[in-house]
Amino acid sequence: MSETNPKVSEAEGEKSITLLRGRLLLADELLEDGLIAWRAGKIVYAGIPKGLPESLRQEAGAIPAKGKGLIVPGFIDIHVHGGNGEDFMDASPDVLDKITSFHSSQGTTAMLATSMTAPKERLDHVLAEVNRYRSDEMPYAQLEGVHLEGPFFSPKWPGAQNPDHIVLPDVSWLQGWEKQYPGLIRQVTLAPEREGALEVISWLREQRITAALGHTDATYDDVQRAVEAGLHHAVHTFNAMTPLHHREPGTAGAVLSDPRISAEVIADGIHVHPAAISILAQLKQGNDQLVLITDAMSAAGLEDGEYKIGDLPVIVKNGEARLKEGGALAGSTLTMVRGFRYLVQEVGLSLIAASRAASLTPARLLGIDHRTGSMTKGKQADIVLLNEDLEIDTVWVKGRRISC
Repeated sequence: MSETNPKVSEAEGEKSITLLRGRLLLADELLEDGLIAWRAGKIVYAGIPKGLPESLRQEAGAIPAKGKGLIVPGFIDIHVHGGNGEDFMDASPDVLDKITSFHSSQGTTAMLATSMTAPKERLDHVLAEVNRYRSDEMPYAQLEGVHLEGPFFSPKWPGAQNPDHIVLPDVSWLQGWEKQYPGLIRQVTLAPEREGALEVISWLREQRITAALGHTDATYDDVQRAVEAGLHHAVHTFNAMTPLHHREPGTAGAVLSDPRISAEVIADGIHVHPAAISILAQLKQGNDQLVLITDAMSAAGLEDGEYKIGDLPVIVKNGEARLKEGGALAGSTLTMVRGFRYLVQEVGLSLIAASRAASLTPARLLGIDHRTGSMTKGKQADIVLLNEDLEIDTVWVKGRRISC
């Protein structure tokens, strides 16, 4: 499947059963000969072919199985800034269509629209546009809400965020947004050592919004205090945070050692060495706390050249995005399928572990695992068919086939 705008087919299986047969990756096992069936966007069976109830078999009629590739749950990207030439900070119906259509063509079936550090009025705009977009049926990858990455950061660790817009954590901003757009904000990333951060974290916990650390100069002890207040997640682990040292574990050390903190990772071979990802995975995957993200910016899916992330100029060369001034890494051009493939082929994770990091764990973090993130009866038919090289063959979002 090429990296271009897909078109959505008519919903498959509205009146009959759609069958897909191949290697089936369930939450905790790989069936070498498996079968998944869905109707009207909901899974009605997932297991071995001979276990398909006769009533469903008869209802399916002559609908053929679609292939013999690897069938995995749709990917869920909780940290993505854009793609296909567009940025969530410029949100409009057309922009949101372009971003979600591109990422759905690469296996993402659900995502969070991730903002940048910006003036409040620009964040107001993003929230208003995403909220409006979600009020109608979304044709591509589903926007489950917004991830506010900033502006409550440490000026010492801005990364590719504009330091001119960094402010101290302000719970009144979040209270106002939550009142206006209930449930829209799903994750807030902040520097937990900053004045006012613990109050914000406590409020986020009360609202069941993920409080995450990132772009932070926090010490190990700072993180521990934040976790006690309700912080339980870390964005792009190892990047834009104080590193691990054997006498001062820093932010990275706190994330690695604390079983209460789930951890994102950008698995693109640029942001984090595969050995470091392996260490993180060994510490986190056993507790289902490893989360694959892309942190993709507008250049994802396009050629090398000049782009922007938020309001900052970026140069993309050999697929690596860096700020034009200063050279800091500026997000990525990664897609979830490439990250999934990297975890398996370069880091050495099992297919099951990589799938959980890309689908089930982020679904649980968002509280949507009752309807997506794995392939069990009653859940949405958010399904990705991969070929033997772990490349995209076909994607279904809520049972609708996405095709290029």
